[in-house]
Amino acid sequence: MSLYMGPWPFGLFFGMTAPTLQETIHLDEAGLVQALQRGDEAVFSAVMDWYAGSLLRLAMAYVPSRAVAEEVVQETWMGVLEGLGRFEGRSSFKTWLFRILTNRAKTRGTRERRYEPLGLAGQDSDGEEGPSLEDSLFVTEGSGKGHWIDPPQGWEPDTPERALLSKECRTAIEEAIQGLPGNQRQVITLRDVEGASSEEICNILDISETNQRVLLHRARTKVRHVLEPYVRGGNM
Repeated sequence: MSLYMGPWPFGLFFGMTAPTLQETIHLDEAGLVQALQRGDEAVFSAVMDWYAGSLLRLAMAYVPSRAVAEEVVQETWMGVLEGLGRFEGRSSFKTWLFRILTNRAKTRGTRERRYEPLGLAGQDSDGEEGPSLEDSLFVTEGSGKGHWIDPPQGWEPDTPERALLSKECRTAIEEAIQGLPGNQRQVITLRDVEGASSEEICNILDISETNQRVLLHRARTKVRHVLEPYVRGGNM
């Protein structure tokens, strides 16, 4: 069965369609890191502002409340300041930053007794075995086996109807993502909200590509049921 589901434009609702950070501050990756390492306060402030929402959303996938997540984000920036001098560019700055966040969020989540560890591929943190997919959504025989019976529909963000629904839809997406098991929530937040690549996710969460794909597919399948009425123009 295919694990791929066409991406939903969740980033549209979280302000992720703006230019990249490098385009905003007119620095490439190397220039960004060099500016941070020499203590450029303006660049550091811009970086903090840029990633504030992303770090908070990811932290909330590990800890039980927004207040705790905000503390984790503050701890992350302290870790960035402490580690900048040792950053060698073996990964992108974004991957390094998110890895610091996830490490601190895991520690804090464990302390809060709410952290759900990433399980093995094929097993959810809730103990559910198997692929956790709904066979009714897929072709089960013939040359099209494993493909969607009814593929996800396109999104038309510029229509008046979509504009009116955007706030309500964003709330529905947030609630649907927060309702996912922790491991699925972490992967879909990084991939479909923050726009991280599969490789970046594997590096940030320290999981295999196969595990990442399975978790992402499960999460997208569940969130699709919430988002579908908006995409189709129907009502909840």
